[in-house]
Amino acid sequence: MSTIDYKEKYRPQFHFTPPANWMNDPNGMVYFEGEYHLFYQYHPYGTIWGPMHWGHAVSKDLVYWEHRPIALKPDENGAIFSGSAVIDWNNTAGFGEETMVAIFTHAGDNGQVQSIAYSQDKGRNWIKYEGNPVLKEERFVDFRDPKVFWHQPTEQWVMILASGQTVCIYHSPNLKDWTFASEFGQGIGSHDGVWECPDLFPLLVDGDPSKTKWVMLVSIGNDPAFPEGSRTQYFTGEFNGHTFVNDEASEAVRWLDYGRDNYAGVSWSDIPAEDGRRIYIGWMSNWKYANLTPTEGWRSAMTIPRELALESRNGEIALIQRPVQELDKLRVPVLSLKDVSSEEVQNRLSELQMDSFEMIADFETGTKEAFGFKVRVSANQETVIGYLPESSELFVDRTQSGEINFHEQFACRHVVKLEAGNSRLRLHVFVDSSSLEVFADNGRTVITDLIFPDPDANGLEIYVTDGSINLHSFEIYTLRPNS
Repeated sequence: MSTIDYKEKYRPQFHFTPPANWMNDPNGMVYFEGEYHLFYQYHPYGTIWGPMHWGHAVSKDLVYWEHRPIALKPDENGAIFSGSAVIDWNNTAGFGEETMVAIFTHAGDNGQVQSIAYSQDKGRNWIKYEGNPVLKEERFVDFRDPKVFWHQPTEQWVMILASGQTVCIYHSPNLKDWTFASEFGQGIGSHDGVWECPDLFPLLVDGDPSKTKWVMLVSIGNDPAFPEGSRTQYFTGEFNGHTFVNDEASEAVRWLDYGRDNYAGVSWSDIPAEDGRRIYIGWMSNWKYANLTPTEGWRSAMTIPRELALESRNGEIALIQRPVQELDKLRVPVLSLKDVSSEEVQNRLSELQMDSFEMIADFETGTKEAFGFKVRVSANQETVIGYLPESSELFVDRTQSGEINFHEQFACRHVVKLEAGNSRLRLHVFVDSSSLEVFADNGRTVITDLIFPDPDANGLEIYVTDGSINLHSFEIYTLRPNS
C-alpha cells in the first residue's frame, strides 16, 4: 500500500490526499462492514487532469485512511468518470446478496454513458458488467455523475445524474434496466456553469422524526465569465420516488459553501440506520486553477468529512454542516480560556507557532469594531478570518496568504451575510498546511478556501480594529498528522 510523506511542502496533515499524482471528485462513497469507502477521480500518470480512473481508500473512522490499489481503469467504453456505489442487500442485480455495486459514467468515443461494476470482496476487486453501458441518452452531451440510492417507499433504485443545465431522475428494479422519471432544474437555481455531481437524500428537520425534507446538491462547473468558478448549490423540497419539487426558499440560489474550494461533494451511502447521520465530503479545489496549484508530485485534497442536517429558523429550512465528531481524536489541547478579553487571548497566542490546528472562539458581538483572526502569519503573509458587525458580514481574505501568483483570480476575499444571534458569534475553524475551513452560525455558514503559505508562516493573531472585545470562550488544539 502507498504511504504519504507528511513533510512535503503544502501536504495537508489531517485532510485526505492521494499519495501521488492527480485527484478530483469523490466517488463511490459507501459504508460496508465497518469500513467507509472513498473512491475518487484519479490520474495515476501525472499531476494534472488526465484519463480518469477510480482511486480507492478505506477507513474505519473517517480520519485514518488506508490507500488501496486502483479500483476501476479505462476500457473500450472510455475513461471512468464520477459516480456512486451501493450495497445490493437483496441481490436485485443478480450478482449476489450484499454485493457492492458501482454506478459510474463511461466517457469515450460514444459520449457519456452510464455503466456498472460489482465487487464481492468488500471493494477490493471489481468486475465490470458485461452488458455495459446500462443507460444512454442521446439528447444530452453532458450526461454524467450518477448518484444511486434505494427508495424504500416505492421499492426501487433511483438514479439522479447531471444532464447539462438540469438533472434527470431514473428508476430501476435491478440496477441494470433504467426508466426515465423526471427532469429538474430548468429556470431554477444557478446556471453559471454546467451542472455536475448531484446528490439527493432525506433529512429530518430539527431532528424531528415527523418532519422530513429532501435535499438536492448540485455542483456548478467553472465558466470563465464568472469569477467564483466551480461551486455547489442546494435545494430543499419533496420527492416521491419519481419527481423532486423544490420549496419556495429554493427559488433563490442557496450555496453550500461561500468559499472557493468545496466542489463535487456527495454523501456516503448505506450509513447504518442506528448511526443516523448523513456524512458528506467534497473536493477541496476549484476548476479555475485546479491544475495549477503549487504542489509537487501530488495535487488536491478533500474537505474534512462533515455531518449534514436541516434546521428551521424564521420559517426557512437551511442546510447545516458540522465537522464529524471522529475528528476529535486528532486533538492535542493547547489553550482553553473562559471569559477573557481579546488582549488576553493575543498575549497567549503570541507565544504559539501553529500550522495545523482547530480553533473554537465564542465572541461577544456588542461592538461596532471589526474583529477576527489572522492565521498562518509571517512578516509578509497572513490569511484573515473576520467579522464586520455594522454590515453583518463574515469574510476570509487570502490576498496575502502566501503563494498566490499561479492564477490571477486566486488572491481574493470572500464575504457572506451573517447575522450574529444573541450578541454572540461562534467561529469554528480548521487550518491545515494548505487550507482553512470556517464554520459559523452553528454550521449554517461555511467558507472553505485553499491557501499556500510558506512553512515558516506559523503565527496566529486575534485582532480588533479599534479597542477590545470579550470572548466567552476560546479553545485551540493542535491536530496530529493523519499518518
